[in-house]
Amino acid sequence: MVLAILIGVGLSASAGFRVFTPLLVTSIASKASWVTLAEGFDWIGSTPALIAFAIAMIVEICAYYLPVVDNFVKLLATPAAVIAGTMLTASFIGEMDPFLTWSISIIAGGGVSTFTQITTTAIRGTSTMATGGIANFLVTIFEGISAALIAILTILLPFLSVIFIGGIVFLFIKIIKKIKAGSNQKEVKAN
Repeated sequence: MVLAILIGVGLSASAGFRVFTPLLVTSIASKASWVTLAEGFDWIGSTPALIAFAIAMIVEICAYYLPVVDNFVKLLATPAAVIAGTMLTASFIGEMDPFLTWSISIIAGGGVSTFTQITTTAIRGTSTMATGGIANFLVTIFEGISAALIAILTILLPFLSVIFIGGIVFLFIKIIKKIKAGSNQKEVKAN
């Protein structure tokens, strides 16, 4: 049960970076019989779902590389990440009282994906203000790599993914502080 919750929460954190990447990884892992999904979530491993997640992931990634669209997409991704994080956690928790399953899924899965999503939104906003959006493509690359690594690590080594997620959150906080410090220095020099 603990392992199932760890996998769900790890994938939920990944959904905070990219909504469809962990869904695609979960679909592939289910199709390859690397994971067993809870009853009622078998559809995630179906061929139509795999194709839909792959297309949605490609569209999502491409949208982040359009300078005008990336911040808007990030705003839309926040509620989608919460839903995906909740669903991913629930899809691994089986044989538990439904009330407890959904409580854990909403609080842990939805909470982790929300935290990750808010953190990345803050970084993207800070990057936009500090660089006029020029550096947003670097944030996009980092988010994409993080989403894929966390999702794959979570499936293969669920206990290590918790450490990796903690490291990324720590790194994000450092980056935000550094960008804000640089932005504040520019304001002081301008005055």
